[in-house]
Amino acid sequence: MTDLSSPRIGLIIIGDEILSGRRQDKHLSKAIELLTERGMAVSWVRYVGDEPASITADLRHALACGDIVFSFGGIGATPDDHTRACAAEAVGRPLVLHPEARELILARCREMAEQEGVPFEPDSADTLRRLEMGCFPEGADIIPNPYNRIPGFTLEGRVHFVPGFPVMAWPMVAWALDTLHADLHGRGRLTERSVVVYGAIESRLTPLMVDIEARFAPVKVFSLPSVDHPVHGRHIELGVKGRADQVDAAFLALHNELIKFGANVGPELVQS
Repeated sequence: MTDLSSPRIGLIIIGDEILSGRRQDKHLSKAIELLTERGMAVSWVRYVGDEPASITADLRHALACGDIVFSFGGIGATPDDHTRACAAEAVGRPLVLHPEARELILARCREMAEQEGVPFEPDSADTLRRLEMGCFPEGADIIPNPYNRIPGFTLEGRVHFVPGFPVMAWPMVAWALDTLHADLHGRGRLTERSVVVYGAIESRLTPLMVDIEARFAPVKVFSLPSVDHPVHGRHIELGVKGRADQVDAAFLALHNELIKFGANVGPELVQS
């Protein structure tokens, strides 16, 4: 959970293979893990196929909304890799070969040539194709790739582009969080206090929820209904979330109102 006053964090996960089911997305669960470790959280996620117009539209939103955004996939140099070009169109700048990316990619090409026991040819068609992966929107900064040196990039210091391969993407996301957004670590930790309400009808509790939010803003009220819970059966987990110094008073008021309402109240739950 993140502080409602902190910057929101969004994910854009790109690839036809995700939408078709040929590959299962692993980025969302890992992003949640990486952010939780740092007291941060995902606010939204979008999945998009390899369609340039759709990618460009999502990236325009990412650049305009002010959120911190991680875009996964499509930054290679094959015909279905559109993200770099779409990012350039979204930001209104040309694609240019980033000088540091150029040196990193050439170093990788030399390593590969040595491993294969063949001469390194900096002007070969294969090398030139690889250098295309270092063409980013003008003004971009690189995100280092510890796996094979071929970098990702960042725009405006908050919209970050990494490969679709988890072995590369996840360390790059961690680097961006620790290097570019370290000031946000821990700022987002919130506390939840909730209570199990047995046999309740959510619509009848809605006015109470609205009242608590209005009285204790910016604390948020949440309701998680269940019809077949193995322990509690049909119930609603009703609670509040916010900063620790705000939650206790809001929860006490919520609990008291539930008692007045005649609700069948069960155990309390706390999560930080």
